[in-house]
Amino acid sequence: MEHSHQHPTPKNYNLAFGIGAALNIIFVIVEAIFGFLSNSLALIADAGHNLGDVLALLLSWGATYLAQRKPTNTKTYGLRRGTILAAFISSLILLMTMSIVAWEALGRFTNPSEVNSMTIIIVAAIGVVINTATALLFLSSQHDDLNIKAAFIHMAADAGVSLGVVLAGIAIMFTGLLWIDPAISLLIVVVIIISTWGVFRDSFNLAMDGVPKNIDVEEVRNFILQQDGVVEIHDLHVWAMSTTQVALTTHLVRNTTNIDDQFLHHVSKELQRRFNIIHPTIQIESGSNTHLCDQAHHDSV
Repeated sequence: MEHSHQHPTPKNYNLAFGIGAALNIIFVIVEAIFGFLSNSLALIADAGHNLGDVLALLLSWGATYLAQRKPTNTKTYGLRRGTILAAFISSLILLMTMSIVAWEALGRFTNPSEVNSMTIIIVAAIGVVINTATALLFLSSQHDDLNIKAAFIHMAADAGVSLGVVLAGIAIMFTGLLWIDPAISLLIVVVIIISTWGVFRDSFNLAMDGVPKNIDVEEVRNFILQQDGVVEIHDLHVWAMSTTQVALTTHLVRNTTNIDDQFLHHVSKELQRRFNIIHPTIQIESGSNTHLCDQAHHDSV
């Protein structure tokens, strides 16, 4: 019976990351220049925010590249976990950036300044187009890869911030009320923090070898216990090797210790089909008291 540990090849996002990074680097430069020329602190702050997101985008790009590297004797799983760390750092950067934007917005309530509203509208509108286009490059795969989802949220958040700046510029142009800018900024900050918190929480969980949120370990345990000849299961561990690949190790006590490749093949295939666990490692034991497994104790890890 054929047994394989070939893993699905990660999708290649080089073109999407390349286009997105290039467009946003150019826009950051343009936005910063016109921010200084128009005396718009809003544009300068947004340029700084966009620069942080460009760095996060490059970080995600690097992680997807490293995930494709082959395992070595010192990195036996390869560098797949870099995608988890990239998603965590990327979401952390966005949360920190939003806290800075919120602080700046609160300051503008007490110290508003005159700005060139037309310049703000035009430059920010360009930002909406660029960031929306970049977000769309990652739209189709954001549900399959937490790292790609982080990149998508960053770009979608940038589009939202730029749209808020456009609306603020229009409102200021027609009303002259300078407090509109910080008010819209704070609203956007709240929305982005809510949308980013899920990626931050999930990536932190995976970085700490937590079980991916779409997998119920008790369901996995019960499924394995229902398999032919299995009378006990212990030392069960489920964790993420990357933002798309899940591994499992466990010890099974069977009423037969005969080598049974067909049994292992069936369980492995079902674990992948039912739970998307692509790297199961299963140890078969007899449960004999003479050679009781050291990991059979409930407090063993």
